Amino acid sequence: MARVRLSVAERREELLRAAIEQIETRGVAAVRIADVASALGVSNALVLYHFSTKEKLVAAAFARAAEDDLTHLRKLLGRRTSASRRLRAAVRWYAPTGQAKGWRLWIEGWAVALREPALRDVTKDLDQQWKAAIAEVIAEGVAAGEFRCPDPAAAALRLTALLDGLAVQLTSYPGSVPRSRAQEWVDEALARELGLPEEQ
Repeated sequence: MARVRLSVAERREELLRAAIEQIETRGVAAVRIADVASALGVSNALVLYHFSTKEKLVAAAFARAAEDDLTHLRKLLGRRTSASRRLRAAVRWYAPTGQAKGWRLWIEGWAVALREPALRDVTKDLDQQWKAAIAEVIAEGVAAGEFRCPDPAAAALRLTALLDGLAVQLTSYPGSVPRSRAQEWVDEALARELGLPEEQ
């Protein structure tokens, strides 16, 4: 059966999705253009036509994954409810004990970003946007009298650092921290940063 002809945008999207899957499975260092092409039953030349090098494909794949994560984060934070509920929902989703997918992908990305400037830009941009979104909802909660937090940006940075560190522990060293304990630490940190009781 003949393959359906895709538009350029559709083909790029298909290639990026396949690249994300291959990176999650094989790791950034091991993934090859041929792996992405094979997963879709297309030629290496087609992948290279759209992304000229493996480095450009990998950076674009991470940018796509980041866009997906940020879209979901904004959806959680944009709900019509209290700042406290929105923030808890976002933190619990993003926490390594939550439903966020792709921690393995992001840990791989952080490692490669040490040597690849294009990927460093992608991961840095995601990190900055995440912190800014969290700081904004904390500031909204402070303005509404829900939270007591003198520095929302610093609180967002500390919360993110805890979540990222726990993700490395739980993903790289399974069993090193019980998931229930990690969730307790996240809840405790959130309550401490915002001057809240642990359950609200």
